Amino acid sequence: MTLSDRRRLRRRAVGVTLIELMVALAIGAFLMIGAVTVFVQARQTFRLTDSVARLQETGRFALESVEPEIRMAHYWGLTTQTVAIEGRAGPADANGLGPDNCGTNWTIDFDKAVEASNNGYTWACAAGPAGGNGAADTSDTLVVRRVSENAQPVPPALLADDTLYLQTRRGSTSRIFTGTAPPAEFLPITAAAPSETRVVLVTGYYVGKSSALGANMPSLRRKAFTGDTSSNVTDEEVLPGVEDLQVQFGVDTDPVGSANRGSIDRYVNPGDPILTPGDAAFIPDAEILAVRIWLRIRTENIEAGYKDTRTYVYADQNIPAPNDAYRRVVMSKTIYLRNARPAS
Repeated sequence: MTLSDRRRLRRRAVGVTLIELMVALAIGAFLMIGAVTVFVQARQTFRLTDSVARLQETGRFALESVEPEIRMAHYWGLTTQTVAIEGRAGPADANGLGPDNCGTNWTIDFDKAVEASNNGYTWACAAGPAGGNGAADTSDTLVVRRVSENAQPVPPALLADDTLYLQTRRGSTSRIFTGTAPPAEFLPITAAAPSETRVVLVTGYYVGKSSALGANMPSLRRKAFTGDTSSNVTDEEVLPGVEDLQVQFGVDTDPVGSANRGSIDRYVNPGDPILTPGDAAFIPDAEILAVRIWLRIRTENIEAGYKDTRTYVYADQNIPAPNDAYRRVVMSKTIYLRNARPAS
């Protein structure tokens, strides 16, 4: 190989210069920074979307859990006339049938098919599970009273000693009873004189400060009476993550016989004077036809880089910004009472 050939080979083997290498590294670094930025932003967007979706899912599940119960309030079987039910009693009456650990006649106060307290837990039974933190201080409570809506009423052969029942008959009085036989005046049950036996059901919703997920995780809870008079009203967790429940009633205030009777005129808070006997503003003909509820839902974990600076205004609440790292959403729904029948 000649000298000129070796020189040509050396010229072909020459690499990039230092400047070219630095330019290539700079371009690669910018591309890498861009790729990492896009990845981080995509991940943050995914976390935000997932967090909001979970909040929405929690809210929908909570609303769907309480809606069927509220919708069936005031269902008494073969009668819609609460005044025709014998054995019902209020808190000012002597103790009647059913456990009273949540308050005197809490399970048989049928004159209040739906009942609520405004911004506080007022039941006599302890709130929350044993060792829990009790009820939320400013949350409402809601009680729904009705009877079982099974396609078939309870047959006489299946009546139990320690179960609270309501016996109803169209166009006649009805009666609350316990035991293995309906009241004598309802017997025999024939096609010409049909009568139904149904189990008394009462559910009270409230917000607890703790849940199965921890002492600092609030939850929607309920007190449940399923007809068993031998045990106290039970306490159950419906869903963690609910930190507030607010209630308003849709009320028909039109006089009986008026053209607009049967339509909602206004929404009021629990304990409103128009629903309070003895108050100067009490309206005897007022009838609750719907329940509007609000639920404030909170994420289980804090979100890095997020600060909740929103003010929450809903129902009668005006809550200052929490200024914490939990994400929240408020969901609302109006539920009409299927069995409310205002006198016309």
